[in-house]
Amino acid sequence: MPAASLAGRRIWFVGIGGAGLSAYALLARAWGAEVAGWDRVDTPYLRPLEGVPIEIAPEPVVPEGWEVVVSTAYAGRVEGAPRATLLAELVSLQDSIVVAGAHGKTTTTAMIAFCLDRLGLDPAFLVGGEVPQLGGNARAGSGWLVVEGDESDRTIESLRPRIAVLTNVDLDHHTTFASRAEVEALFERWLAEVPQVVRGDELDPVDLELAVPGEHNRRNAAAALAALELAGVARAEAERVIVEFRGAGRRFEPVGEAGGVAVYDDYAHHPAELAATIAAARERAQGRVLVLFQPHLYSRTRHLAREFGEALATADGACVTDIYRAREEPVDGVTGKLLVDAASRARPGMRLGWSRELDAAAALVAGWARPGDVVLTAGAGDVDRAAPAILERLR
Repeated sequence: MPAASLAGRRIWFVGIGGAGLSAYALLARAWGAEVAGWDRVDTPYLRPLEGVPIEIAPEPVVPEGWEVVVSTAYAGRVEGAPRATLLAELVSLQDSIVVAGAHGKTTTTAMIAFCLDRLGLDPAFLVGGEVPQLGGNARAGSGWLVVEGDESDRTIESLRPRIAVLTNVDLDHHTTFASRAEVEALFERWLAEVPQVVRGDELDPVDLELAVPGEHNRRNAAAALAALELAGVARAEAERVIVEFRGAGRRFEPVGEAGGVAVYDDYAHHPAELAATIAAARERAQGRVLVLFQPHLYSRTRHLAREFGEALATADGACVTDIYRAREEPVDGVTGKLLVDAASRARPGMRLGWSRELDAAAALVAGWARPGDVVLTAGAGDVDRAAPAILERLR
């Protein structure tokens, strides 16, 4: 592997407390740069950056003489390079594997990094979620750099790894892309520039006893193993360790059990992801599968209401909260109730609930649960805080 180096650089990160920029800062510091930065609030992602000068304040004040890298969340507020520019440079500095796709990219990235780690190959990695077995979401190693790419703002196209993994293609970001065909075109332009490519949709699910449930994870594992083979890892060696992988944070993550009810939390925020996670929950449930779902983004909720309803209808009961707005402004007439109505049409008579507030939704779902059931909280917002509330009510 070539020796990555950012020696002599001074890089100041705007939004350093986020999952992405904190990881880039960790890698940049390990590769020789002097790093510092700003964020509005302290976050858990700052813990690995102990000793880095970080300003926590309402507004950033950029020091003179530093390169500035700006998080997507603060684009337009501060002059500087977008995070994608630095990520493209990091990918170019070390032999890299970049994983992209609509669904499964966090888990697939984590699987690849986990296998390389367990086989003693000292990977560097930048993952979009916490990986407990690897101690976080980022590391600076001397081996392959394994990166989770992102199509939501089209930045994936600027990355030039040695190996690309495309898990699948779907339309998920409706304010960025007008159609699924537009998403496919972006990925095809990117893949044309990469020497070696894995296409997950062309692979059969693995026939292995994985520690993570669901056919979607057997497909993620197939893509991970194919990428590892391209990276020179023997298939048998990779299969030996991948079965020990227990998942990334908020990917069917076990929260606890009370009263004979198991509670899991998942990041699923697209109908395909939600349906796959409910199917995985069935593999763990002795009784019913109950879902508390928090929609994420008005645009996604409006465009995919019918599909969300059909996914929720595969559960035995579902409660939907109001929409987690994230970066979007409210849209008249677009609420979580659209999904309840769609689920009712897809499966008349199923147990459904609608609550604007998470606490009330948690109380409702906890009241439904009985021994043997699996309760799943799902969404990309702050729905994860409902899982402990459900457990507390079940005790």
